[in-house]
Amino acid sequence: MAVPTRSNRNARAWAALLAGLAAAAALPASIAISQELRTWKLLAAFFAIPVAAVLGFAAIAFARGARRTIELTLGRARGRGVARLGRALGLLGIYLACTGVLTVAVYYGLSHFVQR
Repeated sequence: MAVPTRSNRNARAWAALLAGLAAAAALPASIAISQELRTWKLLAAFFAIPVAAVLGFAAIAFARGARRTIELTLGRARGRGVARLGRALGLLGIYLACTGVLTVAVYYGLSHFVQR
């Protein structure tokens, strides 16, 4: 088994993984923080929705760049699995962001419908 050296590491794959982890964790972390802090309401956690979306798209872009690096080096650059996992986590982050947008929209619509 070859030890990864500086020449065959794929930094974009690891960047995709980190961005994907941050994207998938942004919304659950903001909800957990809003549950712990009594001064915040749950609806105040909406600020994490665009953060999750941007990090998710960044993870997908990094994963695409990592795949391209692997193709250009004819497989000498490693990180195919790491890039795949980063892409999957990025997609999860985008999915959570879309779900958060729909949830806030339904809450907003219902709260205004009930008040009238």
